[in-house]
Amino acid sequence: QGIQYLIEHQLLSSNLEDIAKFLHKGEGLNKTAIGNYLGGRDPTNIQILQAFVACHQFANLNLVQALRQFLWSFRLPGEAQKIDRMMEAFANWYCKCNPGVFQSTDTCYILSFSIIMLNTSLHNPNVKDKPPFERFVSINRGIAEGGDLPEDLLRSLFESIKNEPFSIPEDDGNDLTHTFFNPSREGWLLKLGGRVKTWKRRWFILTDNCLYYFEYTTDKEPLGIIPLENLSVRKVDDPKKPNCFELFNPNCKGQKIKACKTDGDGKVVEGKHQSYKISAATPEERDEWIEAIRTSITQDPFYDLVSVRKKKIANKN
Repeated sequence: QGIQYLIEHQLLSSNLEDIAKFLHKGEGLNKTAIGNYLGGRDPTNIQILQAFVACHQFANLNLVQALRQFLWSFRLPGEAQKIDRMMEAFANWYCKCNPGVFQSTDTCYILSFSIIMLNTSLHNPNVKDKPPFERFVSINRGIAEGGDLPEDLLRSLFESIKNEPFSIPEDDGNDLTHTFFNPSREGWLLKLGGRVKTWKRRWFILTDNCLYYFEYTTDKEPLGIIPLENLSVRKVDDPKKPNCFELFNPNCKGQKIKACKTDGDGKVVEGKHQSYKISAATPEERDEWIEAIRTSITQDPFYDLVSVRKKKIANKN
């Protein structure tokens, strides 16, 4: 809508390349909005995405250097189909700029995702099991048209990410960039207290199979973290609040959920909830949160996208 407004008021040309250059320059633009616009499935959005990617100079850059440049120019959206379109365009352009580095764009696509997931695993404080180089090698076996990539190439990419995480643009001033790199969903919800049964408005972020909540969107530290492992989510009714859903452990009824929160003194303490009751603004929002949480519990879109592409390579060989 913003682009349309600028075109209608003759502040921006309707030429697709001009729109792409305007987004790439990005002065004063919201990078989350840029990511959502470029990830759109409309044929015009896809053409603008391709022109936007072509604004980047990737020649003679290694893959991590190119990804650093690319992922700084917008904020990667959470939906798998949008991520797929954007990373497909990136891989095609990188291979065009650097012929001979990879045998196919599929190899470049898979390795790019491996690097993004490695960045999260190495730098997300909630991931306790930091992957060694050997694991990075093993998950990328066979991706070069059935063969393996040179180990020295993988080593240089691994060390680059280990020494310096990706810088990810944050429109709200929140610098927890490594943790909230690719949120599946974020927004305001009401949460019922565990000990004191009052409803409080909190900013929730769903990512990496965890639900984080903050007092303000600009807070640097979450008030609480709810790991979703072993939890389920369901729609519930509440006499005081509409559009409620509940997080609960179906296997351990009556026990406290393993979660943590920050108390009034700033100390991290164990949560006091046997279940979490949360209220959304509308029935649609409630259903979207339930769907997003269910998806997060059962799968990771990055892994799904990579596994599809790996199967494609395996079938070719």
